[in-house]
Amino acid sequence: MKKVRVALFLITRDNDYQREQASVAEATAQRLGIGLQVLYAGGQVIVQMTQILAAIRAHPADRPDVVMVEPVGTGMPHVANAAAESGIGWVVLNRESDDLALLRRISSVPMGSVASDAVEVGRIQGRQFSALLPAGGTVLYVEGPSGDVASQRRAGLEQTCPANVVVKSVRGRWTEESAFQAVRSRLRLAGSRAPSVGIIGCQNDAMAMGARRAVEALTDARQRDQWLKLPFTGVDGLPSSGQAWVENRQLAATIVTPALSGIALELVASALATGKQVPELTLTKPVSYPSLEDLRARAGRPALRLVRT
Repeated sequence: MKKVRVALFLITRDNDYQREQASVAEATAQRLGIGLQVLYAGGQVIVQMTQILAAIRAHPADRPDVVMVEPVGTGMPHVANAAAESGIGWVVLNRESDDLALLRRISSVPMGSVASDAVEVGRIQGRQFSALLPAGGTVLYVEGPSGDVASQRRAGLEQTCPANVVVKSVRGRWTEESAFQAVRSRLRLAGSRAPSVGIIGCQNDAMAMGARRAVEALTDARQRDQWLKLPFTGVDGLPSSGQAWVENRQLAATIVTPALSGIALELVASALATGKQVPELTLTKPVSYPSLEDLRARAGRPALRLVRT
């Protein structure tokens, strides 16, 4: 029997969640007897598209049976169509794609998406902010680059964030270094004109640690100490990073969103073995870490002092 081959295209190595996606995929592929190739795009849309098209256009003996991709930007419908026309499956991670419905009608190879519920991630983050700022205040919010995941997380946040919590945003690129630069620029430019800040909240854990590193780089010791008293929060919640950072108090909270590559590979293997199509959309449910009840209990302690930025 021919060995199934899957090419997994990820956003960047400079992100603990992306590396976990690769690690989980490698372990799952080995267990299932799937041949796996993993490529990173360095956060560049054009690089990722070029990588995928090269795989699709390779000699038939070298082509993957399924392309699995966590897109840097959009869902790349024209690339997905090229895969379908070549008889190559297309599975999207952490994105919902309206184009899959049409592709599923014209192709029998696996066509689907597996995503963490990004809107629910935002809703949980809004509830975390409410728990950490029971009297209201301002959040310095580090968002990912403009795109589906960042937009959906922001939309969910706006559904649950209370009216007495004001969100002020800066943009990162899902990496620690991008958040370090964005928050450092904000700290340099803000001065006394900026509003009071009660939380530094980020759309992933890597950016939360980058934001924390920017604060730690402040040369004014008094100002640095004040900022470091603030809660930093993120998303992803891997046991070895986000959850560990909560336990050692570098982060106040995270949101656990499991790596999706293993789930996707399981679905692909089952579909190819049975001849059935994968689900068009498989959603996983995020959870707060620690629980919202624990966060609210902690907020009952003496209030965190706000600092002027």
